[in-house]
Amino acid sequence: MPATTPHDLPVLLAARRLAADQGGVVSRRQLYALGVTRWQVRGQVAGGRWRLVGDQSVCLHNSTLSEAGHHWAAVFQGGPRACLDGASALVAGGLQRYVVDRVRVSVPRGARVRRSPRYDIRQTRRWSATDVVPTGVPRTRPATAAVRAALWAATDRQAAYLLTLTVQQGLATAEQVGEEALRVRRDRRRALVQQVVGELLEGARTLDEAAIVRELVRRGLPAPARQVVRRGRNGRYVLDLCWPEHRLVVEVDGIQHAWVDHVVGDAVRQNDLVLSGDRVLRVPMLGLRLQPDTFYGQIEQALLHRTGHASDVMRAEHPLPRSG
Repeated sequence: MPATTPHDLPVLLAARRLAADQGGVVSRRQLYALGVTRWQVRGQVAGGRWRLVGDQSVCLHNSTLSEAGHHWAAVFQGGPRACLDGASALVAGGLQRYVVDRVRVSVPRGARVRRSPRYDIRQTRRWSATDVVPTGVPRTRPATAAVRAALWAATDRQAAYLLTLTVQQGLATAEQVGEEALRVRRDRRRALVQQVVGELLEGARTLDEAAIVRELVRRGLPAPARQVVRRGRNGRYVLDLCWPEHRLVVEVDGIQHAWVDHVVGDAVRQNDLVLSGDRVLRVPMLGLRLQPDTFYGQIEQALLHRTGHASDVMRAEHPLPRSG
């Protein structure tokens, strides 16, 4: 096989620069786009300077392939829409103290699957382009990857560990993981994931009812009564936030309110309140964190509907002293 000629150097140097950002690995398609020919690839491999990784990737050195190199090679093996998923995506995104036995790659349903003894490449109905991180090695976003890693884990214990590690190490917040968990409609581990996420939300919870009251007052709205006990047709209820004089109730929902065993009870309580003449607003904790202006605006609108103006609400709650 002929040695490298001066004419080869520019394209080979361009390939090395690209490989430096990809764990030492480039795809055949990338090499050909740079102008590297099939004959040049064969020559570098035959000379022991490069080596093949599967049938889609080339490692541009002859030492041990790094973890990052395996990640890129796995994605290249999966095809143009492939991405690291589950625990593999978390590790590529910075997860520590966790070792993946076999790199997991997801491709959309209907895509061609190139089988590999080294990498676990699978079609999934959960694949979505909007879930893929736009920079670095193609991989699902941490919150999405954490939920999928839990669903695909070998044991329940491993599933809980992955969810907890993701939040503890700051790859995603408990709220982000909770939002992703709500997207899961059917899975044998769905209830377990929701339970763990609920515990993480409680442990990471900083926006409590007292903070909500402070924010309402800061926005010029009257402070509500908290934890009001109400007896209805179907039992005794404890209301999160209540303005009795305005017949307004705000229920602050954590992720557990989306679970099946809470849905019926919440509906019965809300219906009882509405039938007795109260207006009920449901405010998800995630909503207060992600879209606070929207939900606080709805509370203000509900108060204005009965009083006419926010300043009137404040005067009714805190009348000014009379002079003289």
